[in-house]
Amino acid sequence: MKKFFEEFKTFISRGNVMDMAIGVIIGGAFGAITSSLVADVVTPLLAALFQSPNTDALNITLRAASEGQEPIVLGLGTFIGAIINFLVIALVLFSVIKAMNKAKELAEKALNKKKEEEAAAAAEEPKGPTTEELLTEILAELKKKA
Repeated sequence: MKKFFEEFKTFISRGNVMDMAIGVIIGGAFGAITSSLVADVVTPLLAALFQSPNTDALNITLRAASEGQEPIVLGLGTFIGAIINFLVIALVLFSVIKAMNKAKELAEKALNKKKEEEAAAAAEEPKGPTTEELLTEILAELKKKA
């Protein structure tokens, strides 16, 4: 049992598991934001376009409610709302990923530029004598004194 818990601890402490957990939490919050955007912004605009209070008014009743029977409703408005929700989420995710890729690209360019500047600075540094040359000079000086 102890080995099981040690393996579980190792599994949980891996970076990718923590990243995934953070992603799920942020995804839940993101879902709430996009749901609000669709319900509070996009849906009223569509409702105004179709001159109805909400997209549920676009639903088609196939059979009205009667005694002991529930109505049968073709939920076109609900379906349209789900499609809009999906498209908004996809658009925002696309934009976020595109922005992240652009930021990564800019960071890589800056890093490459810095490396090039450091290489150029290293190439411009005056080259002094090598260790071998210094030792040869010292030996020549010692021979002169001897």
